[in-house]
Amino acid sequence: MANKLRLGIPKGSLQDATIALFKRAGWNIYADGRSYFPSIDDTEIECMLIRAQEMARYVDHGVLDVGLTGIDWVVESGLDVASVTTLTYAKQSRRKVRWVLAVPESSSYEKAEDLEGKIIATELVETCKRYFAAKGVNVKVEFSWGATEVKPPMLADAIVEVTETGSSLKANHLKIIDTVMESETHLIASKAALADAWKRQKMDQIATMLRGAIDAQAQVGLMLNVKRADLEAVLTVLPALNSPTISQLSDSEWVAVNTILEERVARDVIPRLKAAGGAGIVEYPLNKVVL
Repeated sequence: MANKLRLGIPKGSLQDATIALFKRAGWNIYADGRSYFPSIDDTEIECMLIRAQEMARYVDHGVLDVGLTGIDWVVESGLDVASVTTLTYAKQSRRKVRWVLAVPESSSYEKAEDLEGKIIATELVETCKRYFAAKGVNVKVEFSWGATEVKPPMLADAIVEVTETGSSLKANHLKIIDTVMESETHLIASKAALADAWKRQKMDQIATMLRGAIDAQAQVGLMLNVKRADLEAVLTVLPALNSPTISQLSDSEWVAVNTILEERVARDVIPRLKAAGGAGIVEYPLNKVVL
């Protein structure tokens, strides 16, 4: 029987972002709206859609070899699964998310200690209990099935909720008074799968390509021609990832320079390159950057 890696894709808010990430990394995943078993154009991988909250459990039980989920849900589960790599992407952005303690804007609560004896609503129950216990604050933590932001002040005194931008909390007239934990997506694996040489190699392949796709998102390639006499001036302008590649052109007085830089700085760098003597400047997108 051919080797297969059983891969868990997070169902729900991270699903589309994860499938898009795999596409940039080189794998096409086709998720039928009714099926929990998406197809993938790699005969060595079998996919299954699993809620991020449950991913660690099924990886730990060996139902899945590897899966993508937030480290928050791994911590919440208390299970002993391994992290193969971190993959900082979320539903809307390429940054970590935060689980925050939020209270009504109109309330007098300013810190966790002010919530002694109060009710806290959250999906992240065990982590929330540990947070308040560490501060010596006695609260009642209730599991929230969703729409947590609308529960204060009638159904709860405060909430612990995940946020990327804080806009939903503001829209519901809540203020953040503390960060309980930060989280990002991890590729997690079972200890048994890691001990299997073939599965470990396949996981490492996936991790390398996913990381490369994420790292490429914020960067662009840049190439330009420059006279040798102006090369030093051009190189002082470039904030290179590594040393730029310099190639001789057919005209011995000219060289080609090729490098990678952060997309956000390209708008400032390109005019300066032109002023320093750069010509034929081309900015191009990157699919993957593997260091």
